Amino acid sequence: MSEYKKNSITLIGAVGLGTGVMISAGIFALLGQVAELSGKWFPLLFIIGSIVSGFSAYSYIKLSNEYPSAGGIGMYLIKEYGKSTLAVTAALLMAFSMVINQSLVARTFGTYLLQLFDYGALDYLVPFLGVGLIIFAFIVNILSNKFIQSFTLIISLIKILGLIFFALAALWVVDFSISPAVVEEVPQISIQSYIGATALTILAFKGFTTITNSGSEIKNPNKNVGRAIIISLIVSLLVYVILAWAVSSNLSLQNITEAKNYALAEAARPALGYKGVWFTVIIAIIATVSGIIASIFAVSRMLAMLTNMNLIFHRHFNMPGSIQKHTLVYTVVIAILLTLFFDLTRIASMGAILYLIMDMIIHWGLFRNLRGRVKANRFIVFTALILDIIVLFAFIWVKIYSDLLVVILSLIFVVIVYIGQKMFLSHQNLQNEQEQHKH
Repeated sequence: MSEYKKNSITLIGAVGLGTGVMISAGIFALLGQVAELSGKWFPLLFIIGSIVSGFSAYSYIKLSNEYPSAGGIGMYLIKEYGKSTLAVTAALLMAFSMVINQSLVARTFGTYLLQLFDYGALDYLVPFLGVGLIIFAFIVNILSNKFIQSFTLIISLIKILGLIFFALAALWVVDFSISPAVVEEVPQISIQSYIGATALTILAFKGFTTITNSGSEIKNPNKNVGRAIIISLIVSLLVYVILAWAVSSNLSLQNITEAKNYALAEAARPALGYKGVWFTVIIAIIATVSGIIASIFAVSRMLAMLTNMNLIFHRHFNMPGSIQKHTLVYTVVIAILLTLFFDLTRIASMGAILYLIMDMIIHWGLFRNLRGRVKANRFIVFTALILDIIVLFAFIWVKIYSDLLVVILSLIFVVIVYIGQKMFLSHQNLQNEQEQHKH
């Protein structure tokens, strides 16, 4: 099979990929963390997050209309900044934020699966169950695009219908009395904390970018990439909001924050009993499986494009197959390491920081460097940039006081990637000059 097959992914298949990534860790792992930062009105934060994500999506839609590519965001950055250190660094930040999301999804899978057993005695199994999921996703990804889109589409549909059923059942138990979570002790929440919680909801929506990485493979990409992004955002918002209110109406804020890594399963206990927990865990497994398959699919393609353009370091290590198969292996190995050594809260925080930095670079490049070539409303693009800046700095401010190590590691990682890329590209340019001199 060739690395890329044009017209191999339909509009519905692209929506399946987008929702497959978004409706996974986004609602299962992040809902409790959002509630912890923002208090009883946390369901409204998902609406605010969708608005910020909507402004961001505008830039990606305009770029995808002009430059449909299997490299997606990597290609957009090169169009904005050329084959520069900044462009490749931002592309790698996006790739790593998606790999971080894969480990978030993997650990969520393990956490929810153990709800069926004596969780306290078996919590050491969480990372190993997550690794098992990543390996399964790798096996699926070495199959054809047609199989991947059919698989993700079917299980995305099952999980969306299942989550809506769960939410309606949970709301039915409380007579559809949609209310904020009961607060036993009113927490002191700053404006920075509310904005920081918004950063996590943005992380829940960022899966729409997965669609851009399949641009050259989607039928009629100039129109269908944008359509798939919009549909995925709307579907995900509806599912997030109805589920957040279902949890809010069945659990106190203290219960939600105590069970922040498995809040949905915890909400099923009072609402639907043990059978409800089983149902929720099964849907969580389906959701995380589809999410990680779609994410690995997208990351490996972007890294392959950068490799083929000689913009990132690559070694074959005697592996057979195409470059894309090699980047698939690298993606999976890094995701496994993160799953083994990082917890859910830190994984989500690092993912949010790296993604927002990359997102800002995308908006600035479109606003400043492509205004004559891409027909985009500069006010909307600039607004997206400002919203990202506000959210990122508020989130970092909150994390400085609650988990400084995450901020330090994230910033060190950005610096290392930038310096490493600068050295690599300088070496490549020197080699090219020497080759030209010989000829």
